[in-house]
This record gives sequence, C-alpha cells and structure tokens, in this order.
Amino acid sequence: MKKIIYSLTLILGFLLLFSCTMQKEKKESEPNGIFTGQDGEIKLVVLDPGHFHASLLQKFPQKQVSDTVLVYAPEGNELNQYLASIEGYNHRSENPTNWNEVVYSGTGYLEKMMEEKRGNVVILAGNNLKKTDYIYQSIKAGYHVLSDKPMAINTENFELLKSAFDSACARNVYLYDVMTERNDILNTLTRELVNNGGLFGELRDGTTESPSVVMESVHHYYKEVSGNALVRPAWFYDAKQQGEA
Repeated sequence: MKKIIYSLTLILGFLLLFSCTMQKEKKESEPNGIFTGQDGEIKLVVLDPGHFHASLLQKFPQKQVSDTVLVYAPEGNELNQYLASIEGYNHRSENPTNWNEVVYSGTGYLEKMMEEKRGNVVILAGNNLKKTDYIYQSIKAGYHVLSDKPMAINTENFELLKSAFDSACARNVYLYDVMTERNDILNTLTRELVNNGGLFGELRDGTTESPSVVMESVHHYYKEVSGNALVRPAWFYDAKQQGEA
C-alpha cells in the first residue's frame, strides 16, 4: 500500500512539474500584450511581405526591437526582394542594421505562424486583398499589428476590418496604421490653409474634361527605395487586389 501511495505521489509530482513547465513555455511563446520599453522586447513577425513598406520599417535599428525577425511567406520574388532589402541594410557602411531573419517559406505559412505563435508584433505590407484577413487572423491570435494602408479595399473587407478593431479592443492589443505622414507638420499646415476659405477660396465643381483637382505622378510605375528601383508584382496593377488608389 505504501509503495502504491509513494508511486502515485511521484506520478502526481511529475505531472505537476510537467504541467508548470508546459504552461511556462506556452506563456513565453505566445504574443505578449504588455510593453515596458525594455531592450529587445518587441519581436517582429513579418507576414507575406509584398510591398517595400515591410522592409522600410526595418531600415534603422531600434533598441526596443529584437534583432531576430520571424518571416512567414510564400516563396517567390516578393519574399526575395524583401530579404534583399534587409541584406542591404545589414551590409551598408553607415549605421548598418543587424537583423537576423528567420524565414518559413512555402505553403501553409499563415497556419505555421498561428501554430508557432512566436513574436508579438505582426508587420503587414503586401497584397491589399489578402491584408484584411491577415489583420483579423493576427489580432485573433493575440498579436499586435502594424499595417500599411489601405487596410481594406472593398465593402466585405471593411466589415471584417471593423471586427478586427473590435477584437483588438477586447484583447487589449494594438492595431495601428504605420502611414503616419498625414500627421507631418507640412501636411497639417497645408490642410489648415486649404480649409481657410478667406485665404484659399473654394474648389470649383469639376467635370470629366476639366476636374477640379488633378494628381500626376509616376510613383505607380517607377519608384526608387533605398537606392534601388522597385520591381512591382503583377497584382499591384490589379485594382481588385491593390485597390483603386
């Protein structure tokens, strides 16, 4: 009888220790919702990078951001271009970065990210049709999300985006737009001047032949970033995937 009790005690003790260890590992691997400003506490996860904004966010080192970056993406030119940009930042002569890119590429990349749940901040800059679902899935998994614009390009995705923001509030995680230039002082002053009727006047009613506002740019066709000409993916010229603007 004593041997049975002793054996049960050992088994229960082992199970308790095993359970505590598993809980600790799970807690350490899951996204952390609290930031304190400590060095390296922000652990980036780059999901399906297809736009240069993804690499541009890593152009300069930040003390609070870990040098190890997790990347989940399909194989192809978009991933290769992103990685080439990071390599360029790592090997430049002035103020080089020290990014260690840990890459999972191939099919099931989103499922792999959700399964591993490593890192705590997801970077999204790529195919705009896929982006809204990426946002929603990442928020549901407990990640913070930094996304470029647009976050949604159709009515269905806009409704999904609203659900993502509701989910972010419920989970106490951040869902934030990284395109903050609208808050730049020059743009703020321009907005104030344009809205001053006594100074600017009013816009005339435009027509198809003579619009009241004209925007001209070759940005959509040719752009250099960090000294290199971009290679736009095919979907960039599809309004159903890129959006209309």
